[in-house]
Amino acid sequence: MAIKSLNHFIDILEENNELIRIKEFVSPELEITEIVDRFSKSGNGGKALLFENNGTGFPVLINSMGSEKRICLALGVENLDDIGKEIENIFSDLVSPKANLLDKLKLLPTLSNISSWMPKLISGRGKCQEIIINDPDLNKFPVLKCWPNDGGPFVTLPMVITKDPHTEMRNVGMYRMQIFDKNLTGMHWHKHKTGARHFEEYKKQQRKMPVAVALGGDPALTYGATAPLPDNVDEYLLTGFLRKQKVELVKCITQDIEVPADADIIIEGYVDPQEDFILEGPFGDHTGFYSLADMYPKFHVTCITHRKNAIYPATIVGIPPMEDAWIGKATERIFLSPIKLAVLPEIIDYDLPFEGVAHNIVIVKINKTFPGQAFKVMNALWGAGQMMFNKIMIIVDYDIDVHDYKNITKLISENVNPENDIHFINGPMDVLDHSSSSPTYGSKMGIDATTKFNEELEHNNNPVAQNHNIDIVQLKNKFKEIVNVNHDFDKRILILSVKKESRKHTHNFINLMSEQKELSQVKFCVLTDESVDVNDLNMITWIASGNIDPKRDSVIINEKEEACSKIFIDATAKSLEKDDFKRKWPNIVVSDDITIVKIDNIWADLNLGDFIESPSLKYRKMNTGNGAIAE
Repeated sequence: MAIKSLNHFIDILEENNELIRIKEFVSPELEITEIVDRFSKSGNGGKALLFENNGTGFPVLINSMGSEKRICLALGVENLDDIGKEIENIFSDLVSPKANLLDKLKLLPTLSNISSWMPKLISGRGKCQEIIINDPDLNKFPVLKCWPNDGGPFVTLPMVITKDPHTEMRNVGMYRMQIFDKNLTGMHWHKHKTGARHFEEYKKQQRKMPVAVALGGDPALTYGATAPLPDNVDEYLLTGFLRKQKVELVKCITQDIEVPADADIIIEGYVDPQEDFILEGPFGDHTGFYSLADMYPKFHVTCITHRKNAIYPATIVGIPPMEDAWIGKATERIFLSPIKLAVLPEIIDYDLPFEGVAHNIVIVKINKTFPGQAFKVMNALWGAGQMMFNKIMIIVDYDIDVHDYKNITKLISENVNPENDIHFINGPMDVLDHSSSSPTYGSKMGIDATTKFNEELEHNNNPVAQNHNIDIVQLKNKFKEIVNVNHDFDKRILILSVKKESRKHTHNFINLMSEQKELSQVKFCVLTDESVDVNDLNMITWIASGNIDPKRDSVIINEKEEACSKIFIDATAKSLEKDDFKRKWPNIVVSDDITIVKIDNIWADLNLGDFIESPSLKYRKMNTGNGAIAE
């Protein structure tokens, strides 16, 4: 079923008891974020929230897709896997051999359905143009300042529409927009994104680039803007498939570009490639860290249009899990079938853990039929679209549940010989990755946790070490830099929080640790900062995957007599002083004390239900300094 507007979606959410209306005033500056963060990290994503009183005439809808149930409601399915199965069935119908004319005629309904999903340009004005503002002022909208060290207010859920100047091929992407003035924002498209490629083509032609930004409407439109589609696949076609109804488009008022007729709000404008960039950011990002200020193009607003009863949609990102994790879960399930059909048929399933913030960790289940197949899959996936940004890839056998993280960890500890089963390569990294020595370029780690064939075992001796008990007290006495130890989860895995004191301290510490006989059974040793809770495995997974450049920060110790080979992973924060790390290291994203206390005090008045403590209280000790940059 196609959803006609955000008001329509709000009705659906209320019918399913998935929405809370907040009628008392809440400020878009920091306060909405603090409330939403508490709900996002509560059981299964909490509720969608509608802030009706925010100092503007536009209610804010947020966290509307922030749970499994709500993302399914947004996409009109009972289960996210249903979409992938439908894609697989369509593909099978189209490519299967046709023996006779009757078989070919059976394809007509499928082809007719595909045709009905194609976007259509309609004449006249759309619902999104009921109100036209030729003297645009972005300050009329409740644009959020999300986190204390953000550079300003940001539009966080925009569908940014651009066209290739040569082919007229459309792209709909999602790039945050910092507001600098009533009609000026930044345009934060990364160098790997299609919008940035279109920008470069306009730059060659020395032409202004028309851009339109759509907000709201059918949430399937919003999802489509986040989907990792190839350049030549129209996001509106995907949206039409999801909603089973074509997207109707109308011409903008001031720009030569088309926009969804049923959107709630349209912001029209242009980017001038000949113009100097503007310093944009910092911004509390989906990695859980601030993305630091950098130079990006300026977007000049020429007109704003909107529905008479428009809703302003927003999202917040930060330490996982948040709403973006569930949007990412939809992508994981929807794109499993295309990956199997078009790239790697041996893939059975895969999982992107929330703590891996979409690009840091992927677990892949394969039907392994020959030696070395795990490494073949790694290399193929690292060359496939947005998967090129993946940092840690774990390959498991066909009978393993990739969604059972506890069992996956146990499997890795048993099946992996670090010396032979861990593979490093260099490649492109996400712009938001803060840990690589060079921006957008670093290393990746592949872990082969499959059962080994005889050919692989010839080079993969993985002895069972003698079971030396580790005396934690004695270990801490011997190594004064150790603050806390977790050796309870798995005897082959040791997690330490340590206090780094000087340059090369970590390197020397690892060398000494590798010589300890009582650690002979340990295969994996992860080092974190002293402020990290070593007993919180979700925190460890998030921090460790985010803080490492795998090749640089891993030390593999070859097996010795009566001992397993080991890998030491330095997941501490890096600095110039102690690690010779030349980039600026960002702080993690947490609320400030004033905002936390304010929301604590007004919680009951807002009728939000049972009190939820601020998640920032758990993470704030991990920050160093008060700004976006760690000190």
